[in-house]
Amino acid sequence: MSVNYLVKTKILDFDNHNIQSLITERNWKALDDYNKIGAAYTFVKDEIKFGYNRSDDITASEVLADGYGQCNTKGNLLMALLRALNIECRFHGFTIDQQLQKGAIPSYVFWLAPKYIIHSWVEVFFDGKWVNLEGFILDDAYLSSIQSKFSRFKDNFCGYGIATICLENPMTEWVGKSTYIQKEGIHDDFGLYNSPDVFYSEKGTNLSGVKRWLYQSVIRHIINMNVNRLRNTCNQGSDKNAQPQS
Repeated sequence: MSVNYLVKTKILDFDNHNIQSLITERNWKALDDYNKIGAAYTFVKDEIKFGYNRSDDITASEVLADGYGQCNTKGNLLMALLRALNIECRFHGFTIDQQLQKGAIPSYVFWLAPKYIIHSWVEVFFDGKWVNLEGFILDDAYLSSIQSKFSRFKDNFCGYGIATICLENPMTEWVGKSTYIQKEGIHDDFGLYNSPDVFYSEKGTNLSGVKRWLYQSVIRHIINMNVNRLRNTCNQGSDKNAQPQS
C-alpha cells in the first residue's frame, strides 16, 4: 500500500486541534479497524448533517466546524478522520446528473446547478480490499424524512439528494461492505486520486465566477433552509400523493 493513503494534506488537515480532540474524546484510537471505520463513518453520516457548504474543496476542519456537508465535503472530513486513525483511504471522483438534486435544491434556484455536478465517494482499505463508502452523505433524520414523504416508493428513486434502486432500504449503515445513496445518478467516472486536493487541482469545483459568488453568498443558505425544512417536517406524516421532482 502507498504511504500517500495516510498522509495529511491541506484539505485533509487531521492534525487540526478540533479533529484530534474529537478522536480523543470518543476514544476511537482504542478500537479495532472495523469499529474505527464504523465510528468515523457513522459520525460523519449522522452527526454532520446533510447540507451545502461554501465550496467542495474546504478543509476537513471547516466541515467539522460547519456541522453539515454534502458528498464532497463530508468526504473530506471522513478521509481526514480515517487517516488520523491510521486507516488507509483514497478519493474516487465522478459527476452526477443534476436531476438527483431536485427537491433538495428548490426549483426556483435550480438554474444554478450545472448539468453534471462534481461528486465523489471515499474508498477505504479494509480486510484486504477496497470498500466504497458513499452512504454517509445523508443523515438518518433527513433520509427517514424523504422515505416518509415518498412512502409508496420502495425501489427506484431519484431526487432530493438520492439516486438508489431501493429507497425503502438503501443499506447506508457500515457493516464492512460498500454503501451507496447517489450511485445510480453517476454520469462521468474520473477515477482514483490519493487525495481530494489532487482531484480539485485538476478538475476544479462545481461553480466559478458570478455563479460561485451567488451560491456562496445567498443561494446555499436558501438550499440549506429547504433541506432543514424537509428534515424537520416530512417525519410528521407521509404524503401518499407525493412524486419525486422531475
